[in-house]
Amino acid sequence: MASATTMPSPAMVPPASPTTALTLANVLYEKRDAIAYVTVNRPKVLNALNTPTWKDLRTAFEDARDDTAIRGVILTGAGNKAFIAGADISELAQVAAFEAEQSSRFGQDVLDLIEDLGKPVIAAVNGFALGGGCETAMACTIRLAVDTAKFGQPEVTLGLVPGGGGTQRLPRLVGKGRALQLILSGEMISAQEAYRIGLVNEIVAPADLITRAEAILKKIASNAPIAIKFALEAANKGLETSQGEGLLLEASYFGLCAATEDKKEGTSAFLEKRAPRFRGR
Repeated sequence: MASATTMPSPAMVPPASPTTALTLANVLYEKRDAIAYVTVNRPKVLNALNTPTWKDLRTAFEDARDDTAIRGVILTGAGNKAFIAGADISELAQVAAFEAEQSSRFGQDVLDLIEDLGKPVIAAVNGFALGGGCETAMACTIRLAVDTAKFGQPEVTLGLVPGGGGTQRLPRLVGKGRALQLILSGEMISAQEAYRIGLVNEIVAPADLITRAEAILKKIASNAPIAIKFALEAANKGLETSQGEGLLLEASYFGLCAATEDKKEGTSAFLEKRAPRFRGR
């Protein structure tokens, strides 16, 4: 895994965690400076998702959420072939109806945790992102992809429908028509097509994938932490309501931010023509 770039000075972010690691069976989890690195580590099966892997992802993201020194997360897959190639078919083949529904709900809960983390999560898509892998990427705040990456929701080719939020997040990201074409056909699309339809934010050279993700998080981390959290909540929750209700929610968060020390610091720094020193208060 590439090394983290230098984050903003301590005056601009909370005291950083030392380099730490959490031992998990199927996920590599490290914290360096203000970034948490989460890597699905099952390269022999193209990082396919099984129940233990979902549980490891939940553990890693709960830790990243609760660590106040962490300002963002980079999620990727081990190896150079796959981000997450989907569900582990050997496990899926044995699942009965009730178990399948419970499994779907568990995975959805993990992806809701990622989406609602309160901190930016960047999917560094380094290969296949299919089925649950595409759904996992869509739960992230921003998606970067190498030019050889492939995306798709192939569940119908297995006699299933997407079970990790694909029928809900994909239409919201790319529109109903494009989403249904992908879901109903089960076809894979290239990184270039994913970028064209708005599924991917940027296409990045493989050697630059993690570095670019770090640079984006560095820029975000220079801003007020509370404002970042509320902006994420306003966008995520607002999509579930009417525009009018979303605007009321936005105004509420705007008011809450106006009561923070960070707002006073940000406006003072602007008027004094200096860099702000946000403290997350």
